[in-house]
Amino acid sequence: MALIKSISGIRGTIGGKPGDGLSPIDIVKFSAAYGAWVLENSSNKKIVVGRDARISGKMVSQLVASTLQGLGIDVIDLGLSTTPTVELAVPRENAGGGIIITASHNPIQWNALKLLNSQGEFISDSEGKEVLEKAENADFTFAEVRKLGNYSQREDYLDIHIQHVLDLKLVDPAAIAARKFKIVIDCVNSSGGLVIPKLLTALGVEVIEKMYCEPNGDFPHNPEPLPEHLRDISLKLENGNFDLGIVVDPDVDRLAFLNEDGSFFGEEYTLVAVADYVLSQQKGNTVSNLSSTRALRDVTELRGGEYNAAAVGEVNVVNQMKATNAIIGGEGNGGVIYPESHYGRDALVGIGLFLTHLAKFGKSASRLRASYPGYFISKNKIELTPSINVDSILEKIQRKYQKYPINTIDGVKIEFDKEWVHLRKSNTEPIIRIYSESGTSATAEHLANKIILDIKEIISEK
Repeated sequence: MALIKSISGIRGTIGGKPGDGLSPIDIVKFSAAYGAWVLENSSNKKIVVGRDARISGKMVSQLVASTLQGLGIDVIDLGLSTTPTVELAVPRENAGGGIIITASHNPIQWNALKLLNSQGEFISDSEGKEVLEKAENADFTFAEVRKLGNYSQREDYLDIHIQHVLDLKLVDPAAIAARKFKIVIDCVNSSGGLVIPKLLTALGVEVIEKMYCEPNGDFPHNPEPLPEHLRDISLKLENGNFDLGIVVDPDVDRLAFLNEDGSFFGEEYTLVAVADYVLSQQKGNTVSNLSSTRALRDVTELRGGEYNAAAVGEVNVVNQMKATNAIIGGEGNGGVIYPESHYGRDALVGIGLFLTHLAKFGKSASRLRASYPGYFISKNKIELTPSINVDSILEKIQRKYQKYPINTIDGVKIEFDKEWVHLRKSNTEPIIRIYSESGTSATAEHLANKIILDIKEIISEK
């Protein structure tokens, strides 16, 4: 059993004793703490709730909704929905906040409560700490019987979200329809199976082959959209009958593409391609996190814009986007954030922009991918003993490479011309995660191994 309390919410495995897993008691406690926080910070006693298709989703949703009603809060339940749909609904409903019930890309036994503010954006670090403190101290009071909150259901928000995508000025359904695309999709038997086929139909896609689009929560493979988990859709594309493969995670905020031959467009390059299209239509700035590919910086500067890096985490990316007036940004995990729509990762918006880009490009997906700088990211980690001071190691690495450009907003990132290595410590265990990028997978691995040897040498000196 596992229960992880963080500033952005609470996630854990279903079952177990209270405090050990995501038990009903834990769900009620954290829902109540968040509801009390909303009441303190907003005069609007209204919260939007939505969930992905996980087996535990309905149970968790009922507990969340009833708890919020018990605080005197009116609940608008979107039912089976997506993370970006709930984010859009919160400000449209003039709500004080929102709760998304999803464990994102985590396996079937996990679920979570993702917490939003009144703008439909993830709560900040300081706000998250306030919620955790309220939960720890049971700092909430339930309403009297005549002041209980109301409960209502909305089943139209997926359609509202689709229309929102169609209305974006840089999304061109006519151009998409003219290409007569044939697309195969994998929605991992979650909420994407409800909305992605309808979105593609609305965009004018000619043929839609559905894989794992039954929203029953029975994930047919690991739900994280990485190449090693997507063999089935890759095989489907290898026969050459489709123009593109589209994959989303259970809550539809991450987006990955496969080329017409079954090869992978690359999750890191989802944002790169979408940003390139947006920047071709409007000059502006971009943002991604420190562990994302340099290719975004390359295309941004080629288009005359300025690229900025943020600490890892969607909240940090959004804050940096606002600070630099970025017109497009996101994360290298396939998360596209388009402020013209809203400040949240949105696979539906990403699909609309990408298909417009591909349609106007006029060639295959593989040719589009080949038009971008080719980088490879290597992901490693080094496990340390609890007695080792991780901060001290990072400081010594920083001093060793002080003649190179270094960014310390989130661990230590060192740039070597067009190569880089990023070291981040874990907040829960004595581990340093090491991300490196170079022009080939071999050189990226070599760079990571060099830093690992440096760390081992530092440790041996003690």
